Amino acid sequence: MHKVVTENSSRTNIKVIIAIAVIIILHGVGLVGLSLPDYRDWFLSMTPAQLLTSLVIILLFHRGWSDSFPIFAAAAFWIGFGAELIGIHTGYLFGDYVYGPTLGPKLWEVPIIIGVNWFILSYLTGLAFQKIPNDYYAAFLGATAMTAIDYILEPVAVSLDFWYWKFDIIPVGNYLGWFFIAYLIHLIFRKAKFEKQNPIALPLLLTLILFFTILNFTVVE
Repeated sequence: MHKVVTENSSRTNIKVIIAIAVIIILHGVGLVGLSLPDYRDWFLSMTPAQLLTSLVIILLFHRGWSDSFPIFAAAAFWIGFGAELIGIHTGYLFGDYVYGPTLGPKLWEVPIIIGVNWFILSYLTGLAFQKIPNDYYAAFLGATAMTAIDYILEPVAVSLDFWYWKFDIIPVGNYLGWFFIAYLIHLIFRKAKFEKQNPIALPLLLTLILFFTILNFTVVE
């Protein structure tokens, strides 16, 4: 029995290493491609595919498949997507902005993939603080982390035609709106009863942060 457990553990570790390698390679290739003007358009067209790849890897290694997990996932998707709908059509929550073509097909002028992005970021940052016992403090830290990521992402997003701001100014209200929506999603994450473990969550989160930090120096004018 001990031998079987050891073999299963070794196989799991190998799968995790392979998944992390895939994450690093995909983002590394993306960094090179987006930094080269001649190839940038093609790599930009692959942005939705890269987000979906990250989603699949997350789901493959997620361990808490109780009934509460898909409820949280759907809540994160639709709260994030709904907030973007309000933002696009009213200017509230985030400010005046419109989406460009980079993020793929849109529903009511909002890219469908943006809901996936809200889920991925809230899930990864939620797991980063999952050992903190107080739900409200953990949600505060998770929302702060998501807002910090958005701060790193915004100049890159504008440069790569993800979205455009009115007068080319990123308003302070955008970050306040991000924090508010992220905090709400993180509270749902904390209250949802599912096992909050994923061995690739932290490597993926750190890779994303490094990815957009480097792009700030290579694509932002």
